[in-house]
Amino acid sequence: MNVILFNFINLIFAQSADNAAKETAEQTKQIITEITTWKISQGLIVVAISYITIKVVDKLVIWLSEQAAKEWRLRIKQFLPFARMMVLTITIVFLMNLFLNLSRDNLVAVTGTVAVALGFAFKDYASSIIAGIIGLFEAPYRVGDRVQIEDFYGEVRSYGLRGIRLQTPEDNIITIPHNKIWTNAVSNANMGELEAQVITEFYFAHEIDTDLITKILYRVAYTSKYTYLKLPILVVVEEKNWGTLFKLKSYPLDARDEFIYKTDLTKRAKRVFSKYNLPYPRLINMEDG
Repeated sequence: MNVILFNFINLIFAQSADNAAKETAEQTKQIITEITTWKISQGLIVVAISYITIKVVDKLVIWLSEQAAKEWRLRIKQFLPFARMMVLTITIVFLMNLFLNLSRDNLVAVTGTVAVALGFAFKDYASSIIAGIIGLFEAPYRVGDRVQIEDFYGEVRSYGLRGIRLQTPEDNIITIPHNKIWTNAVSNANMGELEAQVITEFYFAHEIDTDLITKILYRVAYTSKYTYLKLPILVVVEEKNWGTLFKLKSYPLDARDEFIYKTDLTKRAKRVFSKYNLPYPRLINMEDG
């Protein structure tokens, strides 16, 4: 008896699902037949206006950020993803209303069909978009941040719907999809602030006078025109099998000057080192024993 009842219920659900599928297909067909050349033209015009608007907003926000005071630069740039998202949302809603009329029946008919089709075809793309929306609120990276994702390090130049564009120290532009945050660690050097710690390394032989080197490195950091003196300066010493490693940890006034700052510290420190004839590590030729 239970088996018969179970089969009867399954039959009813199967018929209901079949009827719903047929009804959805008919409604979708009706919507498609209502798409005219004029509607397509309107849609293309709206897409073009949206594209131009995004480009204008990008240039305007970046221009304003460069004109504003230094401490406001990154905060203004961080408005860019929200402005883009707003333009895209308005465009998508308008296009849906244009082609689907946004009625309850139309939404039910098309949403299921489109969701299944796009779910398989663009699952990675959809994953990136969802990650990008979540990233707006969790903020693992923002425009102007200096981040490392996998083997790529650089400054976040733009925050798009699908991913970010990273400018590397070699001046290459790397596009990284947002869905990398699901599986990869994101190292952020400044988290929306202007300052990011810079580590400059110096190598010497074991017999070096560590107190002298430490004093020189502190002096070099404190006298650099790029150093942000309100943040701590630290010298860390590590013994290696080949010699002694000194790490000078300090902060530039602007994270943008990271490599200029490191170059300035290295050049000025080496000038002082040369006066003391300090011994550097010697490379060991393993073939000679």
